[in-house]
Amino acid sequence: MVLVEIQSAFNSGIQGFQKATDEASQAAANIVAETTANRDESVITQATTSQTSTNNAQKIPDLNQSIVDLKVAEFQAKASAQVIKTADEVLGTLVDVTA
Repeated sequence: MVLVEIQSAFNSGIQGFQKATDEASQAAANIVAETTANRDESVITQATTSQTSTNNAQKIPDLNQSIVDLKVAEFQAKASAQVIKTADEVLGTLVDVTA
């Protein structure tokens, strides 16, 4: 019964780590999209820039929010790694006790 709970903890840690990886990838892509859009806008003429800014404001994520999302994903990955480490330690203790 305890082994099933440890396996569940491992699975939770792995799922959390995978989710953090996906969220970090999305945040990184959003940061690239925002910085690329800002660089491209500086090259376009003033008249076109105002129209492009209006169109891009709807499509391009906020840079600050993307940075926050990246940091949140980092903390989620650290927490998930700690869950996996703790489950591993519990399993090691359980093996030592039963041996």
